[in-house]
This record gives sequence, structure tokens and C-alpha cells, in this order.
Amino acid sequence: MSGASHWEGRVDGNTDLLVVGFDLRTGREVHVSEQPAQYWRACGYPHGDATLICGYCYYGIDAPRGTRMPLVVRGRLGGQVRTHFAHPPGQAPAAGHHPESVWHLNSKHALARWARTQPAVAAVHIEQWTPQRERRADVLVTLIDGTRLDLEVQREPLTDAYFQARHHDYAAQDIRDVWFWRPGLQVPHAVLAEGLPVWFLDPAFGQVTTLVARPHVRPYQWWQLSDLAPFAPHHPPCALDTTEKVNFALDALGLGQRGALLPRALQEQLHEDQRKVQALARQHANEAGRAALERFARQGRSHRLAPRLPGRSVPRIAAPAARTLPPPKPQCEVCSKPLDPRLIPYGRHLLC
Repeated sequence: MSGASHWEGRVDGNTDLLVVGFDLRTGREVHVSEQPAQYWRACGYPHGDATLICGYCYYGIDAPRGTRMPLVVRGRLGGQVRTHFAHPPGQAPAAGHHPESVWHLNSKHALARWARTQPAVAAVHIEQWTPQRERRADVLVTLIDGTRLDLEVQREPLTDAYFQARHHDYAAQDIRDVWFWRPGLQVPHAVLAEGLPVWFLDPAFGQVTTLVARPHVRPYQWWQLSDLAPFAPHHPPCALDTTEKVNFALDALGLGQRGALLPRALQEQLHEDQRKVQALARQHANEAGRAALERFARQGRSHRLAPRLPGRSVPRIAAPAARTLPPPKPQCEVCSKPLDPRLIPYGRHLLC
């Protein structure tokens, strides 16, 4: 079930594959997958109208804010390298764009594209203010049934207090927040304390890593506890659990009222592990019950068949006292009906 993260040491030298464009005609961020390559080439460099520019340069990431750097469309259908936006030769920042900034912007678009493919989704908006304008969601998703989800992408460490403040703000607005963290980032302890799953996102390869908890150590008579789930691999983990990393494609992840949903195969595997633990608990409970009955039976036999040792008398068990019945009521010798106490000496009613 374990798997190593694929983030470390890879994106720094290949940030062009993560470039998000900015369309000057529409005034919004764009991704290469939104239109055919021919469409973007007509907007970019060197033969287009230069309305397709680098979103990072435009936002002032590793360049003066407002920089209009036209983009080149590279790659071809069926080629070894996926179609992507890139800076013109020699025009990218000397060390490339900062990987964390690139990750944040590209992650929002990767999640938005993924969310739009989910059958339960009605609308997806990037950088959307919540109704009370207290928070701006990275990706605000509205499901067909009206449920609202905030897909948060977090590139920098957060304190427990700051995370909980944001988490509770969304909850107060009836919005379920789903957090996607930059791989390798230390996740606040409060995430697991709040019962939330941990999702790490690698947008360059469309891959998600989550944490699955290993089974808890089983205490004495563990099968008598009401919650047996922690004694099998479980998701999300409890606070302080020992965990393993599990990797899968972002497209394999589901989306519903509870937020992001594990791939079906992993869900079935965890459910099967839970069923095995429950069956084992029932087995232990049955064995414990049979053992208790056998002890009770042995104790009863030991009282009845205890050997008489020299110099010791076997204690006698007193027989239960006989039940005393009330005396019968006097009846008439003729009609058998109860007699008045004054007629008892005569044995019959006056008219009998």
C-alpha cells in the first residue's frame, strides 16, 4: 500500500510543463487542455497575435508585475512530451519560475478541470469569494444537490490555529473544505484531529497521494469496544497514527457530498479489511462466551463433587425452606361455598 512521493527533485528542472497561460482577450487564466493546440498557436508566439501570455510573469511571479511574455505551444498529439505552454527560447527567468508558486497556480487549474469531469458537479469557479465574502476559495464547487465544496490548495506550512480558523469559517458557511497540500509539506496536526483526510497533489503528472493509517495495537478484550475501525487499515487516519502513502491518478479520485472520495478499488480493499476485523471480533466474543460458560459449569461441578479431605468436613448446603401455604378457607358441606366465620361451627349455611 506504500508509495513514495514523486514531487522531490522533479519539478524544479521542468517548470515549463506546469506553465499556466493568461488570455488577454478574455482576461482569465487558461490551461493548454482547454483548447486544441492549433487554437493556442494562433494566440501565442511566434506566429500568433501574442494574446496568450505567461500567467506567472503577468502576476509578478519572478518577473515585474504585468509582464506580458508570449507563450509557445510545444508538444504534439501522440508525441513523447505532452502538449504544454512554454516560454520562448531564452525568455524564461534565469532559474525558472519558483516551483511553489508554479505548483499553486497549476494545482488550482488541475483541480478545476478534474472537478468539471465529475458527474455530481453543477458548477466550478476558480478564486471565488464565499457568499459572506469572508473567504476566497481556490476552487469553489457546487454539486447538483446544492452542496458546496471548497478545494483548497496549500503550498506553505500552516499553524494548527490558522488552519482551524479557516476550516471553521467554511463550516459556518455550510461549505465543506477539501485540502490539497504540496507534496513534502508538513501538514498541521489539526487536520487529522478534525477527522479530515490528507491529500497531496502533483499537478505535473496528475497524481494524488493520500495517507492510510495502519491498524492500532489491540488492547485487552479489544473486541468489546464499540468502534472496531481503528484495528484495520483506515482512512482518514486518527491523530498520531502511523501511516502509509498511497498514490493514484487524480482522475481516479471521486467527488461527492463528503468531499474527495478514494478510488473504488481502494475503498473496497479498506472495506474488506474492516469486514475481516469485525469477523475476528465476533470470533473472539464467541470464544470468550464459551469459555465463561465452561468456567461456570466447572465451578458448579466442583461444589457438588468436592472430595472430602481428612480432618475437614464438607460443608452442608442448607436445603431451601419449605414454602408455607395459607390454610384453606372453610366451605359449606352442602354447596361448597365459603362459610361466614359465625357458621363455621355448624359446617353449613342456614338454608342448605
